[in-house]
Amino acid sequence: MKIVVIGGTGLIGSKVVANLRQLGHQVIAASPATGVNTITGEGLAEAMNNTDVVVDLANSPSFEDKAVLEFFQTAGSNLLAAEINAGVKHHIALSIVGVDLMQDSGYMRAKLVQENLIKKSGVPYTIVRSTQFLEFLAGIANQATDGNEVHISTVQFQPIASDDVATFVTQAAVAGPINGFIEIAGPERFTQSDIIALFLQKTNDPRKVVPNGKAQYFGAQISDTALVPAGKANLGTITFEKWLDSSKTRV
Repeated sequence: MKIVVIGGTGLIGSKVVANLRQLGHQVIAASPATGVNTITGEGLAEAMNNTDVVVDLANSPSFEDKAVLEFFQTAGSNLLAAEINAGVKHHIALSIVGVDLMQDSGYMRAKLVQENLIKKSGVPYTIVRSTQFLEFLAGIANQATDGNEVHISTVQFQPIASDDVATFVTQAAVAGPINGFIEIAGPERFTQSDIIALFLQKTNDPRKVVPNGKAQYFGAQISDTALVPAGKANLGTITFEKWLDSSKTRV
């Protein structure tokens, strides 16, 4: 099959592109750097020519409420229109577990808009809703740091390694559309404060975690279980310890 991966040079995209090529598919790693821009429309029609499957892994360069909404509205509309014109048979998008439960967040509102555009487009689709990536732990700690303390929520947290995310997205890309969503998550559940404390300890970071009891994520009010699957989810195989060991090896 010919498969176009939008955001094909990013963290997840580069892994999905490699996986699909290993399976023998013709894959285009599409991004502005490779001449395909979903915001301006540059290169979209050419990339979609004779394409069977599109995997959308693009992310907004800005997380500011208005900017992120405009990004997903514009990129989604342009991409889906190009797919309809080209007769693409399957659209896969990576979204977020609990996105519909976290509408206090501008980013989550924008992602839900993206999902709704896909559902209404008429293009057969699969939405892969993922929990937060283990690769985000350092950033989560940094944004919650005040001096030598990390003030962090005790909400439920089930992070997944990017390698596992790429595996599940690859599987969705080579399967048929389900016209619905699947949820993926890591194999272990923690509280957010516990996993951040463990991450800092294992990386010899002297900062102290202070659980604040607030049900928040990047400042947005959420429920205690919004970030974890509500029901059955496909679980990755890479544990926190395995991921951390692998990360240290790569460094």
